[in-house]
Amino acid sequence: MNDQESELRRLVNGYQVTQAIHAVVELGIPDLLAGGPRSSTDLAEATSANEDALYRVLRALAAINILDESGDRQFALTDMGELLRSDAPRSLQPWAVFIGRAPHWQAWSNLTHSVRTGENAFRFTHGVDVWEYRRQHLDDSKLFDASMTAQTRSADQAVVAAYDFGKFPVVADVGGGRGAMLAAVLSANPGVRGILFDQAHVVAGAPQLLDAAAVADRCEIVAGNFFESVATGADAYVLKWIIHDWEDPEAVVILQNCRDAMPGEGRILLVERLIEEPGRGREAKWMDLQMLVSAGGRERTRDQFEELLAKAGLRLVSVTPTTAGLAVIEAARAS
Repeated sequence: MNDQESELRRLVNGYQVTQAIHAVVELGIPDLLAGGPRSSTDLAEATSANEDALYRVLRALAAINILDESGDRQFALTDMGELLRSDAPRSLQPWAVFIGRAPHWQAWSNLTHSVRTGENAFRFTHGVDVWEYRRQHLDDSKLFDASMTAQTRSADQAVVAAYDFGKFPVVADVGGGRGAMLAAVLSANPGVRGILFDQAHVVAGAPQLLDAAAVADRCEIVAGNFFESVATGADAYVLKWIIHDWEDPEAVVILQNCRDAMPGEGRILLVERLIEEPGRGREAKWMDLQMLVSAGGRERTRDQFEELLAKAGLRLVSVTPTTAGLAVIEAARAS
């Protein structure tokens, strides 16, 4: 087998890696290895797993450098594997739990349907869109929120370092989940106050996070639906990883509601990935497929964002890159 054939086979079988990682994370194996190497027999007893089956999964993950295998079926975390611990500073544990669950990979199994029709695969698979599904399945919603909170930590620090939020007395985070992004903004800017806006079942988990960040006393929590209206009283409205969830008609409604809520000199700040020219920007282009399959939205180029903003009565002011592969897209009223 030549190198190209081997690499292609690895890519074709990528779903197997996803499920193997998901299985060991669900069992809590990375946390059990936090203290050092342990045998597959010991790990099987600790997780009530079948020892032979667990060993076969562990050795496969060791073959791709997530674990390190030594004699007597002893396993330890590699540097990459450390990122699967729940207490890792940039943990991917919540995402590994979420991404391998049946509702998500079942939707991906219908990507061909999306390619043929342009329709959202998740809605085709489950009969409702991803947002309604999570409203009906709160366990899935909690896992999604946890994965977003974990993913956002390093990205938020990069965004806060790149863009000056301190010039706004009040910053609203629209669709802000449990408040991780807003907490980063307020922590870096002691003179700023915040408004966290999201659906009621989402912001229910916000007080604990905001308390832990020591910013709860400067943050108002407002529940609502951004297709109807958003909270008033802010000078800047941040939408991080929100607009990419929607096609243009829905995105325009969200942007118009933010425009209507902000003062005349207010700003809308979109934190999104930008689609780059052909052959560049792998992560954004794969995330675009994630949007096609799951949320039903899309990633956009700079020009597409400029056109979208114009449809909502806004003008693009600036695009600030960050070290996290995201950009802060600043917009103001068109007139």
